[in-house]
Amino acid sequence: MQNILINVNGIEVIYNHVILVLKGVSLQVPEGGIVALLGGNGAGKTTTLRAVSNLLRGERGEVTKGSIELRGERIENLSPADLVRRGVVQVMEGRHCFAHLTIEENLLTGGYTRGSKAEVAASLEKVYAYFPRLKTRRGSQAAYTSGGEQQMCAIGRALMANPSMVLLDEPSMGLAPQIVQEVFEIVRDLNQREKVTFLLAEQNTHMALKYADYGYIMESGRIVMDGPAADLASNEDVKEFYLGMGRSGDGLERKSFRDVKSYKRRKRWLA
Repeated sequence: MQNILINVNGIEVIYNHVILVLKGVSLQVPEGGIVALLGGNGAGKTTTLRAVSNLLRGERGEVTKGSIELRGERIENLSPADLVRRGVVQVMEGRHCFAHLTIEENLLTGGYTRGSKAEVAASLEKVYAYFPRLKTRRGSQAAYTSGGEQQMCAIGRALMANPSMVLLDEPSMGLAPQIVQEVFEIVRDLNQREKVTFLLAEQNTHMALKYADYGYIMESGRIVMDGPAADLASNEDVKEFYLGMGRSGDGLERKSFRDVKSYKRRKRWLA
């Protein structure tokens, strides 16, 4: 049986003291696993990640109910820096590289918690081994690199802290399909070779379920379905509402997510 690394138990999150965003969200991330948090824009995925990494306060948000545990220890009152020292690092949506710094300078900013220059140098070489494209662009200003290279840089910067867990927010956003696949392959390699645990928020349901072990689907701040990734990928509701497949006669046809009313999903799943 796998040890539970992160346990989120019935949390509610409120922004600006009035806006309720998460409503009783519970999920678990086993050590060494890849867990996908799925759902449309505004479902609450990013807020859930920020609750775990304690980045909510910068957005005037707070966890008002429930608990979040890392290896059985309550972490709601720890600072983001404390969590980085405990091995939990978030890669923000939209990459957020330092535009005026070079790729290598960006990477080095992720190693501030390391104990020695030798550890930083070893981590840098490890990042370059996983992202050879970054090594060739190491002297380039981040502002003048591609979206894919910036996403790789953001993930590489997180790896510089030698994390046991990475919270990855919308890694496929704005990237070409070939680059998306490359990024997810690297995530799988890091998981298998380095035993890094991943909790990733992703709208690209097909790609996320291909690489994840387990998935949670969010709607309007709630978890409405969860299960092993293979089960979700073959589930008829998920096919219809998130993989763009709708029933038509005896076969399946492409269906736009925008054509489906959210209340229909909630009614079916929350009944």
